[in-house]
Amino acid sequence: MEILYKVHDNLYVNLTNRCPYSCTFCLRQTMDRIGESDRLWLEREPSAQEVIAEFDKFNMDDYNEVVFCGFGEPTEAFEVLKEVAAYVKKKYNKPIRINTNGVGNLINKRDIVPELKGIVDTVSISLNDPDKKKYAELVRSKFGEDSFDEMLSFAKECTKYVPNVVMTTVDTTISHEEEEQCRKICDEIGAKYRIRPWEE
Repeated sequence: MEILYKVHDNLYVNLTNRCPYSCTFCLRQTMDRIGESDRLWLEREPSAQEVIAEFDKFNMDDYNEVVFCGFGEPTEAFEVLKEVAAYVKKKYNKPIRINTNGVGNLINKRDIVPELKGIVDTVSISLNDPDKKKYAELVRSKFGEDSFDEMLSFAKECTKYVPNVVMTTVDTTISHEEEEQCRKICDEIGAKYRIRPWEE
């Protein structure tokens, strides 16, 4: 089971294949792997101890950042994520990032954001589209149209507890005018805006 894998100079953590979204553009519809991984479909979800044990197989000096992002939404395995992030921070003192769809509060049925304080340095949230209706069509969330407002609310809340909050769209998927609308949303929230490459 591939729990940790390298992408560029970062080490990624694949905790779960569960996700409340079924995004039209999701890479896992067309491939089994990302970066230097072989297969990111998990046989089962690893425990925190199993994930922690995997770090011994890697020279952590080789990596700039530890990123919670695999073939699923990392906040679906939030308790494991917190335990592993706290361990990595204490033992290796590496910056921790979570790549998320931003509906972790709906998934966990509580406000999880304050629990990120001190263990997560960056939260990267997929904004995808500035229009609520188009966003809903793109992500096909099991939580319905509330997901857009929830994602924005999550991002705003994160700015109180996490040093870096980034919201992203994918290059070439929306117009330059829509990108400017996204930039405005990010400015209002207090988040950085990033347009990421399609294949990332």
